[in-house]
Parts: sequence; C-alpha cells; structure tokens
Amino acid sequence: MSDLRITAEQSASHQADLTDLAAPFFNSLAELGEVTPVGIEDLSAEYQTLLAHTSHMTMTLEAYHESLVDVHVVSQQLQGEIYSRHSILTRQSDGRAVQSGVMRINLQGLPDDIRSAIEKGECPLGRILIRGNVLREVELLALWRLAAGPTLSEELNLEVGETLFARSARILVLGRPAVELLEIVKP
Repeated sequence: MSDLRITAEQSASHQADLTDLAAPFFNSLAELGEVTPVGIEDLSAEYQTLLAHTSHMTMTLEAYHESLVDVHVVSQQLQGEIYSRHSILTRQSDGRAVQSGVMRINLQGLPDDIRSAIEKGECPLGRILIRGNVLREVELLALWRLAAGPTLSEELNLEVGETLFARSARILVLGRPAVELLEIVKP
C-alpha cells in the first residue's frame, strides 16, 4: 500500500485538466474510454505498484515487466515552447504494448540536448531526463479507472469496455512545473 493519499474526490478535481491534456489528440476522452476518478484504495495491489508512486513511469514499467521499453510516437505537435505527444510504450522483450500516454512539456529552459532528444521521440521521457541528469521531481495528481474505448482498445490490444487504470502526474524539472502526463498502463 502506498503512503500517498489520493482520494476519488481529489482525482475528480483534475477532470478538466485531463480533458485539456488529451484535447490535441482526441475529440473527446470517450475515444480512450469512459473515465472515472478513483482513489488509491480503489486500486488493486498490482495497479498500486504501477501507478501510486512518485517515480518515472518508464523505470516503473521496466522493473514491473522485467524488460526495457521503447516509445512509439502516435502523434506530436510543437507550438512555440510547448511540445505535446501521444505515444505508446512497448516491451523490448516481445513488443507488447504496456502503456498509452499523453504528455505536454514546456521546453523553455531545458538544456538543448534534452530538448532535442525529447523532440526526436526516440526514447521514453523518463530515460531522457535520468540519463541527462536533469533535476526532476514527479508529483502524482490523480488516479483514473477507464473502461477502454475504441482507440485505447486498439492501442493496447484490449476488448472495448475492458477495465484499466491510469494516473495524471506532473514533473517538476529544474524546480518548475514542466511536464503534464496521462499514463494508462496495462499490467
């Protein structure tokens, strides 16, 4: 059991942020699925391990699946200093998709090599920040239950309506909020 105390009510307070984060890539959240705010107590032990922490998801997924993961960019956009991406993480061991996610990054102030690596989309964000030794802190904001919609079902090889869980998180980089994330995981 995590020592983080996220409740369904706290998660619900982030619903508008979630919709805004997904908007560049989805006409509505329904494409991903029916989204319900939940608290940590609503997660199984397996999902608590995967979601209820303040670590980089890349490292968490790699430890859980005992395999490095690769990033596959579905769509991306750069508007001024704001880079957004919808991507899928797959296990290197067998190519199985283990995460669908959306991120928005304020690139302002990031070192040029880090910024370039992010924009190339060839390496998971967590690995880029860790290898670049960039001072960062992950904040867990909200937890979600999803009944998989058509897009998510296709991306993660699920049945429509199958239940998954996700988290919203923020990463402080060099002491300032720089990254917003939606991370939907498949155990």
